[in-house]
Amino acid sequence: MENMVHTKITPITTAVLLAAGTGSRLKPLTNDAPKCLSEVNGTAILERLVRCLSENGFKHLIVVVGYLDQRVREFLEGSSGEMTVEYVVNPRYSTTNNLYSLWLARLTIDNPFLLVESDVVFNTSLLAGMSQPDRIATSKLQGWMQGTTVTIDPLQQVSAFQVGTNEAPGEVCHKTVNMYSFAMATWRRVTDRLTEHVVAGNVNEYYETVFAEMVADGSLSLEAVDFDSKCWYEIDTLEDLHEAEKMFPEDRAIMSSL
Repeated sequence: MENMVHTKITPITTAVLLAAGTGSRLKPLTNDAPKCLSEVNGTAILERLVRCLSENGFKHLIVVVGYLDQRVREFLEGSSGEMTVEYVVNPRYSTTNNLYSLWLARLTIDNPFLLVESDVVFNTSLLAGMSQPDRIATSKLQGWMQGTTVTIDPLQQVSAFQVGTNEAPGEVCHKTVNMYSFAMATWRRVTDRLTEHVVAGNVNEYYETVFAEMVADGSLSLEAVDFDSKCWYEIDTLEDLHEAEKMFPEDRAIMSSL
């Protein structure tokens, strides 16, 4: 009987967190602290993210910082657990967007990684589906969701991005959860395209613009991972923060027990 060789893909253990922005829509909470330190029922968004990553076996965290970056460093100094933390500074945080922040991280990334925005709260169990490369977290579109959406084919592959809008005539849209995983070969192609945009001066764009171009021309393939719409929330405004507190009341219970 011939020996059968089974290839097992090692789960991703590196996460890249984008936390450079000013969080202007969350003022006054962000007057003296970055958005990621805003609290949901007494637990900072960043603390929840670190806990979720740690519980899913992540060992290495790369954080792109900018606005009030020292506050992030001080927080993670005592809250990162056993994860190693590296920082990438975006000195142009006030005049650039997340495309530029992600591009700045290119020289620090040397392993398959999970890309996460710093304004998302979610149930820890949802991360299991993102442990393999070349995936995108999506959610069935709900009324409260705003921003970039994707269309998904019957094989669960993303067929198109609608950047900054949830309108795609004749298509069923799924909201992006601002979470992606990449193999290194894929990341190298993404880096090349990011560089083209930066060289052209397009530094105030969303990185989804690049993903949209690459999906359209066939150079990027992403498998959609479904996130239950009742188990995650993107926080951009004070209203979002209040809604997230309704969705995650257990945070207050956790803090009360400490």
